[in-house]
Amino acid sequence: MGQSAAIYLGLRYSRAKHGSKFTRFINRFAFAGIVVGVAALIVVSSVMNGFEQQLKQRILGVVPQLTVSSANTAGISATDAFIQQLPALPGERAKVPQVSSAGVVQSGGQLRPVLIQGLFPEVAGAAVQWQPLQQHLQFGEIERLQAGGYGVLIGQALAQQLDVWPGDSIRVIAAAGGVYTPLGLMPAQRQFTIVGIVAMQSEADGQLLVMHGSDAARLLRLPDSQVSNVRYYFTDPFQAISAAEYLQQQLGPDFNVRSWRSQYGELFDAVNMEKRMVGLMLGLIIAVAAFNIVSALMMLIQDKQTDIAILQTMGMRKSGIYQMFLMQGLTNGVIGSLLGLTAGVLLAGNLNQVLSLLQVDLSFTGQAGLPVLMQPEQIVTIVLAALLLTLLATLYPAWRASQTQPARALTYE
Repeated sequence: MGQSAAIYLGLRYSRAKHGSKFTRFINRFAFAGIVVGVAALIVVSSVMNGFEQQLKQRILGVVPQLTVSSANTAGISATDAFIQQLPALPGERAKVPQVSSAGVVQSGGQLRPVLIQGLFPEVAGAAVQWQPLQQHLQFGEIERLQAGGYGVLIGQALAQQLDVWPGDSIRVIAAAGGVYTPLGLMPAQRQFTIVGIVAMQSEADGQLLVMHGSDAARLLRLPDSQVSNVRYYFTDPFQAISAAEYLQQQLGPDFNVRSWRSQYGELFDAVNMEKRMVGLMLGLIIAVAAFNIVSALMMLIQDKQTDIAILQTMGMRKSGIYQMFLMQGLTNGVIGSLLGLTAGVLLAGNLNQVLSLLQVDLSFTGQAGLPVLMQPEQIVTIVLAALLLTLLATLYPAWRASQTQPARALTYE
C-alpha cells in the first residue's frame, strides 16, 4: 500500500464518527482549543500592538526622539550647512534645530516641572514636529505661536494641574541661561501667554511646554544663530536607539547624542514585557490543546489496534501507518489553525463593534475605541507556531502506532 493510501486513510479516520465517545470528545476538545487559542492570540496581540503604536505617536511624537548637542558649550551653530553635514541615518524623516531645557512653570502659587521645547516652524522639515501638535490641539490656536509673541502650548494634564486656559499667563523658569548677580545666581525666567492646550493622552501631557524657538533662545540667553541641539525624527521612533550609538561614534566626544530611551525606556520596556507575557500565556492555550491530540491519538490507536494489524497484514509498511496517523493529527492542527486565523482576523477587525454590541464600556479609550493594529508577519508566526506544536504532538502517537505487532493484536480476534 502506497503513500496515497496512508494519507487517504488518515483523512478518513479524522472524519470518522464511530468509535469511543470519550475519544471523540477529547479530539474535539483539542480541536476547539487550537481554534480559540489562535483566535485569542491574534486578537490580543493586535490590541497590544495598537496600544504600543499609540504610545509611539502620543509620547515619542512630541518628545525628542534623538538629539545632538555640544559637549563643551551651551549651544551649537544652527546654520543649514551644519545641519546638512550631520550624518543621514536609516529611517530618518527630518532633522531640525531646537532650543530645549528643563524648567519650571509657575501659576497661582503652583510650581510644576516641564521640558521646555523651542521649535522653529519656518525651517525645512518643520511640518514633522508641528503635525502631532496640530492634530491633538484641544483649545486655542497654534498659529499664534510666533516669534516675539511669547506664547506657549502646554499639555492638557499640565493645564489642569495649574488650572489655566488659553489667554492666561504663566511664568516659565529655565534651568539653563541663569546669570550671576551680587545676590547670587538668577535663573532665566519670563512671563508667557498660553495660546493652546494639547491633549496627547499620555504622560507627556504633564511636562509638555512648547514655544517658538526664537523666544526660547532669548529666554536661555543664547547667542544669535545658536540653538541647544539638533533634533532627529524617524519613521519608526524605535530606530533612534540603534541610530544613537552609530551617530555618537561618527561625531566623536565633542558632541552628546541622546535618544528618547534615556527618559521613556522603562515605560516601553514594560509594555514590551507585557506583550511577551500575554503572548506566552495565550500560547500555552494552544500548547495544551495541541498536546491533547496526544491523548486523543493514543486512545484512537488503542481502539484501532485490530485495524492497524489488518492493514499491516495486507502489506502496509510501518512508514505508511506512521504517515496515516501523522496525517490525522495534522488535520486537526491545520483546520483548527485556519479557522482560528479566520475568526481572529474577523474579530480583531471588528472588535470595537463587537464590544459595543456586548455593551462593554469603552469610554476610557476615547472616541476611537480600542486601538487595533494587525501585523501580517506576527499573524503568520502565530499560525505556524500552532502547526508546529500540533506536528510535535503527533509524532510520538504516530510512532507508537507504527510499532504495532500484528500477531499480538490479532491473537484474540
